[in-house]
Amino acid sequence: MKSLKKTRRIQVIAVAVVALAVSTGLIGYAMRDGINFFRAPSQIVAEPPAPNETFRIGGLVEEGSLKRGEGETISFSVTDGGATVPVVYTGVLPDLFGENQGMVGTGRYINGVFEASEILAKHDESYMPKEVTDALKEQGVYRDPDGEDTSS
Repeated sequence: MKSLKKTRRIQVIAVAVVALAVSTGLIGYAMRDGINFFRAPSQIVAEPPAPNETFRIGGLVEEGSLKRGEGETISFSVTDGGATVPVVYTGVLPDLFGENQGMVGTGRYINGVFEASEILAKHDESYMPKEVTDALKEQGVYRDPDGEDTSS
């Protein structure tokens, strides 16, 4: 009788360990696409990411770089003051998207061009994503939306 209890207990523990390992693996697999790291244009130029890596880029849309192609294809350049990265996007841009405006894009860096799958623009006159603000301050080109120059 005691050996039957001991065997049953070992079986329950083994099933629990396998279930825990499988659930941890499934959670990790589901989250692998949900985590996108932020990079500034200077970081991308210094250390280009692998073509299969999805990440976010942020900065200011460079003045004079916005070009509309055929259909919904748009190309422009994003800068943080230290480097510029060309961007290609197919889709409808947000209403507030424009030159010299802050933006964040999600996509991949392939053959020297960031191919965006999603573009976000600031939603009012004073908002800019924290990552973009930090990158611009680091480069010394951040402009306060109130008109104050905060660069050193």
